[in-house]
Amino acid sequence: MKANAPRAAVPRVERSHQSTSHKQRSHSRPNTAQRSRHLQPVRTQSKKTTKLNVRRAPFIAAPILKKRLRWALAILLVLLAILVYKVARLQIAGGDKFRAAGVDIRVRATTLPAERGAIFDRTGQEIAMSVPMRTLYADPKAVTDPVGAAKAVSSLMRFDAAKEAELAATFAARESNFSFIARQVDPKIVKSITALKIPGIGSYEEPSRTIVGASAKSVVGKTDTDGVGTAGLELKYNDILTGVNGRFVREQDNEGRSIPGSNSMEVLPQPGQDLVLTLDRSIQYQVDQLLAEQVARIGARGGTAMVMNSKTGDIYAMANVRRNANGTFTNTSGNFAAVDAHETGSVAKVFSVAAAIDAGAITPDTTFHVPAAQVFDKYLIRDAYPHPLQEMSVKEILVKSSNLGTVLATQRISSPTLESYLHAFGFGSKSDLDLPDESAGILKPVKKWQGTEKITVAYGYGFASTSVQLLSAVNVIANNGVYVAPRMVSAVIDQNGKTKYLEQSSTREVLKSSTAEQMNLMMRDVICYGTGVKAQIPGMTIAGKTGTGYKIQADGTYGTDEGGRKYFASFVGFLPAEDPQVTVLVSIDEPNAGSRDRFGGTAAAPVFAQIGGVVARELRIKPAATTQPCSRVDPYARANEVAH
Repeated sequence: MKANAPRAAVPRVERSHQSTSHKQRSHSRPNTAQRSRHLQPVRTQSKKTTKLNVRRAPFIAAPILKKRLRWALAILLVLLAILVYKVARLQIAGGDKFRAAGVDIRVRATTLPAERGAIFDRTGQEIAMSVPMRTLYADPKAVTDPVGAAKAVSSLMRFDAAKEAELAATFAARESNFSFIARQVDPKIVKSITALKIPGIGSYEEPSRTIVGASAKSVVGKTDTDGVGTAGLELKYNDILTGVNGRFVREQDNEGRSIPGSNSMEVLPQPGQDLVLTLDRSIQYQVDQLLAEQVARIGARGGTAMVMNSKTGDIYAMANVRRNANGTFTNTSGNFAAVDAHETGSVAKVFSVAAAIDAGAITPDTTFHVPAAQVFDKYLIRDAYPHPLQEMSVKEILVKSSNLGTVLATQRISSPTLESYLHAFGFGSKSDLDLPDESAGILKPVKKWQGTEKITVAYGYGFASTSVQLLSAVNVIANNGVYVAPRMVSAVIDQNGKTKYLEQSSTREVLKSSTAEQMNLMMRDVICYGTGVKAQIPGMTIAGKTGTGYKIQADGTYGTDEGGRKYFASFVGFLPAEDPQVTVLVSIDEPNAGSRDRFGGTAAAPVFAQIGGVVARELRIKPAATTQPCSRVDPYARANEVAH
């Protein structure tokens, strides 16, 4: 055996094992406890020194951490920017909207309607006034039981099932905080409903416009539900009559109760101003009745009547009557006296004869040989009544209402001269009343007068007039040759009760006073011996003129489809003739064409007599001291003549 032989190499199994174990640890992440142990200092000893070794655990690299922090910060900044944008948008751009929504929820503003001004007649009696009524409304957003509320309200208001369903749907929709249920309701009914204390149901006072006795409604006009004038004087003077509404603002909760401690604001309404008319309520009422009775008696389509102060132009009455679809006759709301224009018929002879006399072409005693018929421009024109060729004075021409006699007298002046006089009398232009939809009538320029128009204008065909124009024109004779514009409003009373009187009517001279006097005398004879005998008033001297005109039809002719005619009968006169105080017009639209009552002297003149008696009594007009009754002897009588 050999001594000191070298040892075979022995593998270091343990080292190899440790190496393998270390590799395994390097591929797996240590847990928290392990990382803690790895961070503890491990002491190893050697022969010479003792070393302090620190084992470091795996860790995320610093660049990655910084990158993640940057991203997180960027996201936070973006979110912050979005938040700032939203807040700014709410506060600035959308602030008003949301503030308004908040106010809409809690603030309730109630309009306090201003009282509309009253309309008085010349004596201070009310013609149009506002009557206290109640308007029922709902706040759908405050109604807690839509179906129950609708049923309760409908029961007391006597609504049908459809209306009840509509109310329930409106309450349930909750789309607004205000909705009308019914306007201008009887206060007693509204009181019964509000006594139920239904959440969201309320009322306020809203006056309703009423015309006392329905008299003069065609003149006064009407207002809509909101109290705005829509016709007549209510429309023309709407700005004066309308007041300034007030306002009551308060904050309330969902049940309609005022929020304690909240502010409220109230602005009181200012009432409108009052109008004082020239109308006389008593005269107006009686004229309405008399006109309606005559229209019904003769079966006419309708009629108008007016009464005017001869010296001032103040209108005392303006009546309009129309036949209803059911055959009854009532005072209509349409002011046909100012709106409708008709060919005047024989009343126009007053203006033609007056123009010729005023121009010095004729006198009342000038005579003409008047035929029963004559051809003009290939057209045959007949006189108002059959008669042989006869000599007639201008007086007789007017008294007997001769068409051809008037043509002969008017031919003494030129057509331009006649036209200028007609314009001076007020034809062809609106009156100073300037009522809504008032007509200017029809008066073509003389250059456009063609054919027989140059002839027929003399006796009332070829131009058209309203009742307002015709009354004012005849009044020129009553007022000594001076035209005085018609007037209907005399004063305005402001909110403080102070009365402001309006200007008097405008005037202009049309005829010489001597001409007017001669026409006055001849028109008295019309009443005593001519076509106006039925206009006589016992003990009173009357002057006037009848007119019977054919109504032009849709086809431009005077004949109806049945081959007949439709008439427009008028009478205009004044009293007392010696010192005229009032001028009165009566027109009957379409009297029975087959009756003797189709003429101005039979349809309209009798109503004039009745109205004249009423006016004389109401205004205490006494006959003049020089009044003389009509002579029993007719100076114009001729055998076998029939005047109408």
